Amino acid sequence: MITLALLLACSPLIGQEKTGYLKTKVNPGRAGVFVDGKYVGPAANFRIARKYALAPGEHQVKLVEPRFEEASTTVNVTAGKTTTVSETLKAKPLAKPPFGVLRTVHPDKFAAVYINDAYFGHVDEFSNFAQGVLLNPGDYNVRIEPVSGGNAVNQKIHIEAGKTTIVK
Repeated sequence: MITLALLLACSPLIGQEKTGYLKTKVNPGRAGVFVDGKYVGPAANFRIARKYALAPGEHQVKLVEPRFEEASTTVNVTAGKTTTVSETLKAKPLAKPPFGVLRTVHPDKFAAVYINDAYFGHVDEFSNFAQGVLLNPGDYNVRIEPVSGGNAVNQKIHIEAGKTTIVK
């Protein structure tokens, strides 16, 4: 007969049979990590303290940061092991002024921010008076998608040069 103490002692090993982990060493650390098409958070989140749990097998990992060229790779995750993706993204040419500023506010500070369906970063990067996305004047569609579930925000905005627009 198996005792409760033996079950508790073995329980961490049981979970490792079905789960592997992903860590990232990405420059810049603010690049968004997408696993099998799903946004999981900024790369810096999975550098040292955290790791992302995945089912064993092949997974597509894409790294996206609007000021850099995207990178993608296929990783093979092994149960009970940690797979690390290391990448330095190549910078794109800088945008030219004039600019307006977009700020975002949301309870999930790691919620993904998309502008015209392109990933731009996470809410906390653009959430206070000293932070924001510089955009050329014009009309944009902004979508905020929480990582941890909850309601997404979809809003059409107009950016004016020298002014700040806040999406909540």
